[in-house]
Amino acid sequence: MTNFVARLKRVADQPEVFQQFSRGVERETLRYTPDGAIAQTPHPQSLGSPLTHRWITTDFAESLLEFITPVSHKVDTLMAQLSDVHHFAQSKIAHEKLWPLSMPCYVGSEEDIQLAQYGSSNSGRMKTLYRTGLKQRYGSLMQIISGVHFNFSFPETFWDALYGEQPEAQRQETKSAAYFSVIRNYYRFGWLIPYFFGASPALCSSFVQDRKTDLPFEAIGQTLYLPYATSLRLSDLGYTNHAQSVLKIGFNSIDQYLTGLNQAIRTPSEAFAKIGVKVDGEYRQLNSNILQIENELYAPIRPKRVAQSGEKPSDALARAGVEYIEVRSLDVNPFSPIGITEQQVRFLDLFLTWTALSDSDPMDNCELECWRDNWRKVVLEGRKPGLELQIGCHGEKLTLAEWAKRVFSDLTLIAEQMDKANGDTAYQEVCQQLADWIDHPEKTLSAQILEQTRELGGLGKVGRYLGEKYQEANLQHVYQTYSSSIMEQEVSRSLAAQQAIEQQDTQSFDEFLQNYFRYLEE
Repeated sequence: MTNFVARLKRVADQPEVFQQFSRGVERETLRYTPDGAIAQTPHPQSLGSPLTHRWITTDFAESLLEFITPVSHKVDTLMAQLSDVHHFAQSKIAHEKLWPLSMPCYVGSEEDIQLAQYGSSNSGRMKTLYRTGLKQRYGSLMQIISGVHFNFSFPETFWDALYGEQPEAQRQETKSAAYFSVIRNYYRFGWLIPYFFGASPALCSSFVQDRKTDLPFEAIGQTLYLPYATSLRLSDLGYTNHAQSVLKIGFNSIDQYLTGLNQAIRTPSEAFAKIGVKVDGEYRQLNSNILQIENELYAPIRPKRVAQSGEKPSDALARAGVEYIEVRSLDVNPFSPIGITEQQVRFLDLFLTWTALSDSDPMDNCELECWRDNWRKVVLEGRKPGLELQIGCHGEKLTLAEWAKRVFSDLTLIAEQMDKANGDTAYQEVCQQLADWIDHPEKTLSAQILEQTRELGGLGKVGRYLGEKYQEANLQHVYQTYSSSIMEQEVSRSLAAQQAIEQQDTQSFDEFLQNYFRYLEE
């Protein structure tokens, strides 16, 4: 019996484990005007305060909404909550719509992108200044690419089944080590996610108007595309940071990760120093290190813990270990009015369970480069017939299809146990659907969206067509988890909370920043 099969059997003997996964979703989407351009209007006050609202905030720009679900244990509940938030937001933004694609709609110039504003409090001003730094460092266009983040954790019963009862301190170490095993396996095989669900094989030519690229783009009107690409969002054109390529942040243990991360936020950057931090009395960035703050580390998956008030993410991890993981490789699903489908959630359940139950050897820099190369191949040419990938520096080469089938033989075993625990066939159906996509890449999301782009004559037309359809669907949605009064109460609460924070400030902004970054001097 393999280690994987033995571990699966131990977990499957406790069927309630498969009913207790914790999941949450964060979905980003641009507000856009009827003519397909990015909205110039500020974040609507009718949506509440983006600084303090539980479910609706902004990301980089005023026009870049982010919808957040609370943690729940049922897939149905998760989807209902996200649908409710979409319904409420769409009902408040008048004639504007929600862009249904990861790559941005038409942007005339970077000046059309207004940085997100969070009020006059020091914490609010710091959030905007962080974004000013991102604009100075990488330009605004890259920052308005949208994605979906999937937060996930296993229940305590999962760890009990695998490791038996443990004292609290030992369990904390066990869980952190296990989540880093998940992260390593995610880096090795997570390219399955852009293969199946990458939905950005094309982009508007306005996105690259002032940027050099060696990619051999083909054109459909004003749309540029790569014939076999899956997710340009995850390519060097998209949400990446070349300056971070010098960082050697390892994933073999929580200590190794935190050491690398802490070094990164303390390492000065010559290029960013040239920008200046405060010039002629105006701040341009938080500091001139490779990372202004930890959030600037771009990664396809992150170890996370809910931080206490005033606590930095890495301090939370150091204090109590990994609590959950954040999967960051999902493009917005253009075939869903809420950007993600139940099929995707169930696949992630299966895949993340597989990464936890499978062996996961330590990973050196050579292997890290190997997986980066595999991901690069899949995002740029994942649907290319016979595409070969290599797992490990000295490992065997197999085609993407062969690697995928090996993984799916295990995923099917997990699906059977999950369905047995839940009394249905939902997970096996997802396995069957996606296994078919391995041999039929034309069924993947990237192939489908490229086909629509050809049919309609450009990506902008696809975005406007789908956006209009989803505006109608989201407006017609009937609340399932929340209600109009609950949503309005949260708007009022968030606005009052922002006001209270602003009234409590006693320091100047300069003093606030000095105190915040005192840890860099330690």
